[in-house]
Amino acid sequence: MLVSSGSKVQLLVIVFAQFAGTSLWFAGNAILPELQSLLKTTGLTSWITSSVQIGFIAGTLLYALFAIPDRFRSTHVFLVSVVLAALVNLAWLVLPLQAGTLLASRFMTGFFLAGVYPVGMKIAADRFKTGLGQAMGFLVGALVLGTAFPYLIRGLGASVPFRTLLLSVSLLAISGGVLLTAVVPTKPILTRGHLFNVQALLSLGKPSAFRPAMLGYFGHMWELYTFWAFLPTLLSYYQQQHPAIYIMNSLWAFGAIAAGALGCVGGGYLALRIGSPRVARYLLLTSGLCIMLTPVMLAAPPFLFGLFLLVWGASAAGDSPQFSTLVASHTAVDNRGSILTLVTCFGFLLTVLSIQLMAWLVAHVGVSGWLFYSLLPGPILGLWAMSRNRHISRIG
Repeated sequence: MLVSSGSKVQLLVIVFAQFAGTSLWFAGNAILPELQSLLKTTGLTSWITSSVQIGFIAGTLLYALFAIPDRFRSTHVFLVSVVLAALVNLAWLVLPLQAGTLLASRFMTGFFLAGVYPVGMKIAADRFKTGLGQAMGFLVGALVLGTAFPYLIRGLGASVPFRTLLLSVSLLAISGGVLLTAVVPTKPILTRGHLFNVQALLSLGKPSAFRPAMLGYFGHMWELYTFWAFLPTLLSYYQQQHPAIYIMNSLWAFGAIAAGALGCVGGGYLALRIGSPRVARYLLLTSGLCIMLTPVMLAAPPFLFGLFLLVWGASAAGDSPQFSTLVASHTAVDNRGSILTLVTCFGFLLTVLSIQLMAWLVAHVGVSGWLFYSLLPGPILGLWAMSRNRHISRIG
């Protein structure tokens, strides 16, 4: 049994709020074909994702340096941030339809999501001292489902207007924040008077108990969001290689991304038995093998290719909660929010570099299975970092 029944209800609410808030993340990607048609451009694939990531990087950096997750009640930070993210997600609908306006909206959505994803992890870490790996598995699994959710809406109802989709996910996000604030009690504020938390930034460059997990997380992030962002590109290429086969790209993309939730939750249960470090290493190894098999699997029949994408999606996302668990568990309580937010910030900075590298390769080399080998340095870095410190404590 993980926690008491009351705490289980709180965990369910935190998980739902995380799912609802992060449904804003890939909302722009889900409606990308329609937007490119309206804007008469095909150059938005990388930037509509990168703009959210860059906004998230800016937001997490400022949230951490000003110690917002530690100086204010976490549930209040979550609510204010998710409401603002939902509003700016809709802002471009009332302005002239231009690429610049759209990307600015996506940037600001990412900025305020800095108070949703890492703050949600802090709320969970503050409440679940035992079984944290399992709790984080549910939490990050909710993030993965939230990321995939717009693809599900688009796949099940291709005729749904893009304005309706954006309004739906924005209302869902706000409802999650309101429910979280109403049900989950606030924790006492442990850090007072520290307006600028530069120590949290400096601590990332020093040897620490959480450094192996931090580097492993960075390797994981190099792979994950680029895989998600270019999954439709990979599916379109597969369709070109098999013209006699029709696949619904949106539903396939939803399935591959949503499989990450299974990886997160399953990894959380497994961590209770063998510990978070081993689970993280096993999943990194699996996703690295999937990258290496991509050229071969593009020639496979649909059933086998679909199964391959499910395994890749589950393993690519499944190690994230275990890295977050290890970082949170080796961080001082009064600094935990800022450290988690900063680690997340630099992880997402790597996603922008990886996404833009992939976009450059697509433009100059063309699409192929070999292209995804650009993601391979991520799992290699993560496995190297974790293997260098195998005595990292067994946490589950």
